[in-house]
Amino acid sequence: MFSSNYTRSRKYSVLLAATLSLPLFLAGEPLPAAETEPEGTGETAAVEETRPAVTSHSIVIDGSTINYSTKTGKLILKNRKDEPTAEIFYIAYTKDDAEPEQRPLTFSFNGGPGSSSVWMHMGVLGPRRVRLTADGFALPPPHQLESNAYSLLDETDLVFIDPVSTGFSKPVDFEKEKSFHGLDQDVESVGEFIRRYITENGRWSSPRFLVGESYGTTRASALSLHLQERHGMYLNGIMLISAVLDFATIRYAEDNDNPYVYFLPSMAATAHYHGRLSGKYQEKQLDKLLKEVEAFAATDYREALFLGDSLSSEKAAEIAVKISAYTSIPEAEIKHRRLRLSAFDFFELLLADEGRQIGRFDGRYVGIAPYPWEWDAGMNYDPSYAQIYGAYSSAFNDYVRRELGYEDDAPYEILANVRPWDYGKAFDARYVNVSQRLREAMVMNPYLRVHVSAGYYDMATPYFAAQATADRMLLHPDLKSNISFSYYKAGHMMYTVESELARLKEALALFIRDSTPEID
Repeated sequence: MFSSNYTRSRKYSVLLAATLSLPLFLAGEPLPAAETEPEGTGETAAVEETRPAVTSHSIVIDGSTINYSTKTGKLILKNRKDEPTAEIFYIAYTKDDAEPEQRPLTFSFNGGPGSSSVWMHMGVLGPRRVRLTADGFALPPPHQLESNAYSLLDETDLVFIDPVSTGFSKPVDFEKEKSFHGLDQDVESVGEFIRRYITENGRWSSPRFLVGESYGTTRASALSLHLQERHGMYLNGIMLISAVLDFATIRYAEDNDNPYVYFLPSMAATAHYHGRLSGKYQEKQLDKLLKEVEAFAATDYREALFLGDSLSSEKAAEIAVKISAYTSIPEAEIKHRRLRLSAFDFFELLLADEGRQIGRFDGRYVGIAPYPWEWDAGMNYDPSYAQIYGAYSSAFNDYVRRELGYEDDAPYEILANVRPWDYGKAFDARYVNVSQRLREAMVMNPYLRVHVSAGYYDMATPYFAAQATADRMLLHPDLKSNISFSYYKAGHMMYTVESELARLKEALALFIRDSTPEID
């Protein structure tokens, strides 16, 4: 029944925390800086910045050799009393002999909240890439790096930021660590890092971009407004990889039927990938299948969920048949859930007859169900995360020390526990939604462009939800064209698949070029 399904969804809160926080609130005005910045203690005033490790390298991208320098270190944040509050770890790549006025500068971070920047750094943007199979599956350990021919370093300088508590970043006073763990607190600290970096490296005249993945898209959207209002720093563009701006589109709850609508096309794509659909649906080309499922989800399915108990039994049976056809999940299972098939059910049910379960980040990945005989025990790990976590962790820990010359004996926190994540009392019992902050930023800065990249097999932040969020921003027609989309036959981290990485590089490079004005 639906109530038991909701209980089972809550059971997986630890898994959900791996990529996204799922609180209930709507975005409001950012808290004033004085209320969000942590106070020092006097005991921490002696903290000093150390010189970053600087190394020189070269890479060949699209036939051209690029010479670049890397800075790896920490920047110390301070409060208004000039007391240190946090050490922010970063890795910056800058092209040698480039003119700052013409050279774009892009700040990158991942999501969680609680994730370091390692994923996009070592997966798509940086000059070194974790070696995987061409289809994005992990190789046996020991794990290795390779030169990344798809790096964006030919288009932009890159700065990878680890927010407080992630990577090597940490608060100066651990008793005040939680003061950094919140939507506005995080935006304040990351925004201050960006301001400090730009100021200290003479980049106020450079074209500026943000790129975030998963919760990083939430952060980037909120930052776009914060940087404008707090520092008068207008951006040229933001790139949203596997976006979630409105959490009502993904958060399963008894009072929210939206996720059932928005996840359905991704379920259909995943079932199609595994060859589980029957007859004409399996034979359809993926794009044509998804158009059909999207239309059904947005009309008949949404209406059926809205009607609830007033839906006729005949219509309910008709809807169940459709959902079964699009997902391969038996009609009986769908009827048992009152037409509400959650992604968590789908993970377990799709390949249950093989004793296997699929991934959440990427539905293409398959893992052995640890307890296939016990119904409620199945999705306690994500095969798509488990497969690549070791590769990224090992490769980065070797790279930062051996190639970049940075020494730190602390563990590099790839995925830190920053729960509970604070969204402020103003947002209690309401869904997270930063899309209106992004809308305000675009109204204030009509030159701000946005590009959204989405994977069809992403079962964490479904592409259909990102589309719906953009459509409901209610932008002026003159601004609507500032948002563009690209889609990939891959999952949350579409760049793990080499063919899709090539397409992603092309889309992001074009976006940066189109968003960068010509300077005389």
